[in-house]
Amino acid sequence: MKNCKTFEKKLVAYIHGELTDRDFQAVGTHLETCESCRAELETLRATLNLLGEALEAASAPEELSAWRTLPHRVSAHRPTLSDHWYSPRFRAVLVTAAACSVFLLVSLSLVLPRLGGRSETVDAEQSFEAAPVARPKMPAKKIQVPVEVKKRKPKPRLRKRIVSQSRSTAKLAEVEELNIKMPEISGIKGGLGNMGGDGFDSLGFTMEVSLFGRAQQQASGSVVCLSEVERFNTEQYDRIVDNAFKLAMENPLSTFSIDVDRASYSNMRRFLNSNQLPPPDAVRIEELVNYFHYDYPQPRGADPFAVSMEVSQCPWNTEHQLALIGLQGLEIETADLPPNNLVFLLDVSGSMNSPDKLPLLKAAMRLLVGQLRPEDRVSIVVYAGAAGIVLEPTSDKGRILEAINRLNAGGSTAGGAGIELAYKTARTSFIKEGNNRVILATDGDFNVGVSSDGDLTRLIEEKRESGIFLSVLGFGTGNYKDSKMEKLADKGNGNYAYIDDILEAKKVLVTEMGGTLVAIAKDVKIQVEFNPSQVKAYRLVGYENRMLAKEDFADDTKDAGELGAGHTVTALYELIPATSDEAVPVAGALKYQVTGLVKSDDLMTVKLRYKKPDGDTSKLIVQSVEAADLQAVEVSENLRFASAVAEFGLLLRGSEYRGSASYRQILRRARQAKGRDAEGYRAEFIRLVEKAQLLAAPAE
Repeated sequence: MKNCKTFEKKLVAYIHGELTDRDFQAVGTHLETCESCRAELETLRATLNLLGEALEAASAPEELSAWRTLPHRVSAHRPTLSDHWYSPRFRAVLVTAAACSVFLLVSLSLVLPRLGGRSETVDAEQSFEAAPVARPKMPAKKIQVPVEVKKRKPKPRLRKRIVSQSRSTAKLAEVEELNIKMPEISGIKGGLGNMGGDGFDSLGFTMEVSLFGRAQQQASGSVVCLSEVERFNTEQYDRIVDNAFKLAMENPLSTFSIDVDRASYSNMRRFLNSNQLPPPDAVRIEELVNYFHYDYPQPRGADPFAVSMEVSQCPWNTEHQLALIGLQGLEIETADLPPNNLVFLLDVSGSMNSPDKLPLLKAAMRLLVGQLRPEDRVSIVVYAGAAGIVLEPTSDKGRILEAINRLNAGGSTAGGAGIELAYKTARTSFIKEGNNRVILATDGDFNVGVSSDGDLTRLIEEKRESGIFLSVLGFGTGNYKDSKMEKLADKGNGNYAYIDDILEAKKVLVTEMGGTLVAIAKDVKIQVEFNPSQVKAYRLVGYENRMLAKEDFADDTKDAGELGAGHTVTALYELIPATSDEAVPVAGALKYQVTGLVKSDDLMTVKLRYKKPDGDTSKLIVQSVEAADLQAVEVSENLRFASAVAEFGLLLRGSEYRGSASYRQILRRARQAKGRDAEGYRAEFIRLVEKAQLLAAPAE
C-alpha cells in the first residue's frame, strides 16, 4: 500500500460508516484510484465479519455477555474515554480476544481433568474410573458474510460501476479480480477456499463494486453488467416521429400551430459543448430554425404580422423543392410595451442546488430587473416542499434584488401547489390591458403533489382562461424534464426557453424581452392547401407535436401558439413536384367518390387564423400564390440559412428523410448566408456544426 498509510488507518472506520462526511468522501475518492487499498478494504471487511461469525458459533463467557448489547454505532466526535471502547479497531481486537478466550476455555476443559488425575495418590487396590468429559459441541454452520450497506444520499457525480456478469464466473470489468487470502478460522483450513463449491459463491450472494469503495448486496444469481463511466441521468424527452410525405390528392390540407419556442436549440448546444451528440428526441427542428431572426418585412396593415413565402430546390434532395413560409411579428419599442405584471414562480427544491440551476437563475433575474420600468410590477413565489410568497407585488428594484439574493435551494418539489399560488398572486395584481404573465423557472423535476404531465397540463389549461400567460424557463442537467416543460408552455399560451448559460439568459430576458414577455397574437394557426396539379406530395419539416386536425383550424376553442412582439416564425415544406414519378404511399381508390382537379396555376393557398391577446374570436387571413411567383431568380439569405439549420436537425435526428444531407454542405451554405450577424448567433451555429461533424465522424 504505497503512499496510502493515511487512508489505511481509516479503512475500518470507513467500513462501519463512522467517518465524517468529508473523510468518507476523501477515502471514497482515494479508493477510486487505488487498487491495493480496495483489495485491503475487502480483506478487512471479510475478516471482521468472519470473526464476528466465529464468536456467534460458541458460547461467550459471562464477562463478555454485555458486549453483545453495545450500540453498533456511536458518534465519532465523543471526547471521552468511551471513544476507545467504541472504536472500530478496539472492537476488532475485542472480537479476536473473545474468540481466543473461547478457544482457551475449551482447551482447558479438556486438559485439566487429566492433569488432576496424575497428581493424586491412588490406592492400588482402589478401582477408579474417570468420568467422561463433556465436550462442547460446535454445530456446523454455513458461514454467511453479511454486508452492511451504508445508505447515503446519492450525489450526481461520475462513477464507474463494475458488477460481476454471473455468480460463478465473476469477471469484473476494468478492475483486476481481488486476490483475498482469508485467515484460518476454527474448523476452516485455508480460509474460504476449502468451504466447498466455488469459494465466494458458497456465500450465496454477489456484490456490486463501485469505485466509491462500498459494496451493495444483491440477490444470488442476479446479473448486472455496467462497465461504462456514466453520470446519473433521468432527463426526459417525448418521442418524435418525423412527419411523412402525404399525397396532395388524398390529403391536400396541412394544418399546424405555430411554435416560437427556442429551448431545443440551446439544449442541443449544451450537449455539443459537452462534446456529445444530443439524443434524437431532444432535437425539434422547428425550434432550431426559429432560434434565429430572419429578415422578413414588417407588417403594414391592421394585422400584427406579415407573411412571406419562397420556393427553391431542396438541398438534401435535388429532385424535390423546398417551400418557406415566414411570419414577422410587429416590433414594439420597449418604451411602448404595455405595463408588466410578472409573477416569477421559482423552483428552489433540492434538485436546483447546482451552479447551472438556481445560481444561474438568480443571475438571469438580475438582468431582467435592470430592464424594468416604474410601471412594471414583480412578485416572487417559490416552491419546494411547499409553496410560499417571497415577494409581494412591487416596483421597487431594491426590494426585488434583495429577495432574489435570499433564495436558497432545498427540499422536494411541489410544483402543482406553486402554480396555484402563482396564478392567484397574478390575479390579485392583475393589470387591465397589461401583460399579465407567470414565469416558471425550474428543471421540471416535480415530485410532490400534482406532478404527472396530464394533471399539470390540465391545471395550466384551466388557469389560462384567466387571461394570464405562462412562460417557462428551463435550467440544469441530469434530471432535466424537457417533455414536461414544453407541454406546460404549450398549454399555457406561452413560450419555452432553455437557459444553458448567462448569454442565453441575456438573449431571452433582455435582447428579446418584448417577444418573450409580450404577446401580440394568440392561438395562431396555419393551414396550407396544396394544388395536386402542381404538388404530388408534401412533408412539413418539424412541428411534429404541433400538428392539428384540419377541422381544428376553424374551431376557436382549439388552442394554438402565441406570437410575441418582434418574433419571426419559419416553416419549411419539402415538396415532390407533380411531374415526379417517385412512388408515394396511397390509401387507394374510393368506391363512392370521384375526385377531380380544378385548373389553376396556384402552387398553394396559405390560410392563417389568430386572436388578439385578449380576444376570443379568431380572424382569418388568406393568401394564394402562383408557382411562377415563388420561383426566385436567386435564393434568399433567409431560405439558405433556414435550410442549413433544418438540414443540421435532420442529421442530428438521424431522420429517414435526410437524403443526401451532409455537414459539409451545411457549413458551406451557412457560411454563405451568415449575413451581418451582429449578435454572433449564426457564427456560433457554424461552430456547433463543426463540433457535431467531429463527434459524428466515425459514423459518417
